Amino acid sequence: MGQVHKRFSNEQVRVLFQSYCQRKITRNDLQELLGIEKTRFFALLKSYRQNPQAFSIVYRRQSPRRLSARVEAQIQSALLRERQIIENPDLPISDYNYTALRDRLIKKGIEVSVTTIVDRAKKLGCHKPRRKRKPHDREVLTASIGALVQHDGSPHLWSPFAGEKWTLITSIDDYSRKILFADFFPKETTWAHIQATERLIQTYGLPLRYYVDSLRVFRFVQGRDSFWRKHILQTDDTDTQWRKMMRLLGVDVAFALSPQAKGKVERPYRWLQDRIVRTCVYERLSTLEEVRSVLKEEVHRYNAHQVHSTTGEIPNIRFTKARQTGNSLFRKFTIPKPYSSAHDVFCLRESRTVNGYRRISLFNHSIEVPNVPLFHDVDVHLVPNTSTKLMNIRIWWKDKMVHTVSLPLQSFRVHF
Repeated sequence: MGQVHKRFSNEQVRVLFQSYCQRKITRNDLQELLGIEKTRFFALLKSYRQNPQAFSIVYRRQSPRRLSARVEAQIQSALLRERQIIENPDLPISDYNYTALRDRLIKKGIEVSVTTIVDRAKKLGCHKPRRKRKPHDREVLTASIGALVQHDGSPHLWSPFAGEKWTLITSIDDYSRKILFADFFPKETTWAHIQATERLIQTYGLPLRYYVDSLRVFRFVQGRDSFWRKHILQTDDTDTQWRKMMRLLGVDVAFALSPQAKGKVERPYRWLQDRIVRTCVYERLSTLEEVRSVLKEEVHRYNAHQVHSTTGEIPNIRFTKARQTGNSLFRKFTIPKPYSSAHDVFCLRESRTVNGYRRISLFNHSIEVPNVPLFHDVDVHLVPNTSTKLMNIRIWWKDKMVHTVSLPLQSFRVHF
């Protein structure tokens, strides 16, 4: 079959790519119509998206330039380093990422194509055959931003120089695929997920629904009865600390019953994981703050520069467009009555009974509670402050805060 520019005009190909971006024609049909392979197709698509008006299929043939010995040495060194990462059993990386390697070389002022890197990789034995993947049949099920926020945590050894695992907690909007929140926490705890939810809600507002897995932080899951034990409380008969907060805010919660059901948030995880781990290895990063800066850069790249394979749009642009047109289910966050502080919303909750000495017992602490009748129940709101190393305690009775006190955080031997 003849070359594309000899069989079609610029305007004809421009109209065809416009139809593809509007989902009026599939990639396979368009490739067959143009008579090109996948690599050529995506090269033309990238050129069209960069500037649809100036798009042209006419090109000038150039003789390939030979790479210098210095560039060849840099590519070889990067590939061998990549192989060390793949072969390290402690790191959550199992495949080569030649695109990430190309981007790293560009930062050093070396511009080479992925095809060139793959060619050198095969010669050096730094290559794995591509695994067969299922056809891309994903679709956006929501019609507005804020309709569904997918939320998850992922503990990994993000840097081999850190010597400990950290947990990456992220939240992604289903409609726009924008990562609304992403940050590292030393441990995956209830308090970490409460903090992540608070920061998202304070920034964007209250979404309609959260989509999470059945981790004990989100859901009380009881096992089956046995010969030795009969369970009284069943799954969802009691609320976790995180679920109590969501009920108070009026945000619905849906649960994924399998890892496959969380694919929309798992794929950005893998992308971030792949890039962040490699950067940590190459730059020898070891502290949480250093890795946080890498995370911030990669989230910005994902949200502001990458066209999502499902939506066909850049997440930030899709999110902003929906917000400007009023296609949003985010609600303004207001502190629910009778509370007057966000500390009473985003907190850990306990219930205690005032004893005959007008005191309550809280994790081996005896706390005086004034102005509350004996043997009445009070609500205790706990707000850990890791920066000041204090546990702020706010005690409520009959919709009124009756006492507040701060105690050393280290004295609370509780895994929050």
